[in-house]
Amino acid sequence: MASLADGGGSGGIPTLSSELPAMFDGVKMAAVATVLYVIVRCLNLKSPPSPPEVSHQDTPLTRYLLKCCPLLTKEYIPPLLWGKSGHIQTALYGKVGRVSTPTPRGDRKLLPIHDGATASFDLFEPLVDHCTGDDITMVICPGIANHSEKNYIRTFVDYSQRQGYRCAVLNHLGALPDMELTSPRMFTYGCTWEFAAMVNYVKQALPRTLMVVVGFSLGGNIVCKFLGENPANQERVLCCVSVCQGYSALRAQETLLQWDQCRRLYNFVLAENLKKLILSHRDSLLGVTTSSNISDADLSQLCAATSLMQIDDSIMRKFHGYSSLDEYYKQESCVRYIHKVTVPLLLMNSFDDPLVHRSLLAIPRTLSEKMPNVIFALTQHGGHLGFFEGAVLFPQPLTWMDKVIVEFADAVCHWASGRPPRCTESPAELSQGHADKMAIAWPSVSALFHC
Repeated sequence: MASLADGGGSGGIPTLSSELPAMFDGVKMAAVATVLYVIVRCLNLKSPPSPPEVSHQDTPLTRYLLKCCPLLTKEYIPPLLWGKSGHIQTALYGKVGRVSTPTPRGDRKLLPIHDGATASFDLFEPLVDHCTGDDITMVICPGIANHSEKNYIRTFVDYSQRQGYRCAVLNHLGALPDMELTSPRMFTYGCTWEFAAMVNYVKQALPRTLMVVVGFSLGGNIVCKFLGENPANQERVLCCVSVCQGYSALRAQETLLQWDQCRRLYNFVLAENLKKLILSHRDSLLGVTTSSNISDADLSQLCAATSLMQIDDSIMRKFHGYSSLDEYYKQESCVRYIHKVTVPLLLMNSFDDPLVHRSLLAIPRTLSEKMPNVIFALTQHGGHLGFFEGAVLFPQPLTWMDKVIVEFADAVCHWASGRPPRCTESPAELSQGHADKMAIAWPSVSALFHC
């Protein structure tokens, strides 16, 4: 009798060895199919390009601005192979900032603050005249622990200069590697003191300039809070643009501890970077005077921290004497002040931002539905401060975000000056638009937002 190993002759049972190659081929094909499926899902390759979801009231101002800002109504097209992944957009922004980064040259200004701190900002002059002929200064607040030397800031400043804008960029207190602290305090989530000092300097040094306020991420919280804190802060301000902020730290703290969209991992990475920055100023923060609220025990807790909330609780809230983390987050979040902003306000977020939980987007959406000066633009893709554009693989130096901010600012400048841009139909319609603008009532909605 022939054995099974021999196949039992021509009419015998097939051997195991003859089936193995086919089995291995099937496993390989299944593995390849699985990998391709995961890639397609993770990179969202099946997601078609789409225009931003824009929420606003129907007013002469918003109709005018949307007509003059076609980027807000056209498709945003990220790079095909990776641009639809919020994680890759965020990681590329965090690691590279931007590609082919220019090197604008500015003058660094140092400003004393009432508590002994020294604020600093860089002032960049425009490279051409603005299209309206007016003197316009963009006052810019970067993201967490950022400053004027960051690549994404340099790219935006260079582009703005070439469109006729002067740029003033705040360097967050303690963020510059070559500048020591002069008081036992660093930047915090919602402290507006340094930004206010920069704005006041611009107003005094340039009495004829008008201002466009721009904030990125944490900077978006600061600029919106600054404008809403005091009506006088909005004098000579044409408009404000906030990009990728979370609006309420009190609501966001729980979401940053969740693992979906890897937020807990991002939280850890940001905490590690902030921890290193704080420890680099250990001597200044402990101080030689009795005014420091930070002790050696606080720094020991800092070393063990694995989240931004732990760092805020052990260090950041104590700079301003808050008794609890919840009190700190509640008082320093712009959600308590943003309803008092009456200048045109563009709030921009990305649906796939891994840092800003989708539940937080109800805040700007509700605000845009209740206030006639607010436009909320939500893209499907873009990550956190990514918004790269490109064809297949390589991104362009300028991002969708850079272009939208300048396009919106240009539109508001034309609206304010009465000089019709190319988007207007006729001088008569422009004049009617300004008559309508003067009739717009800006209702108070202070009861809408409570932390």
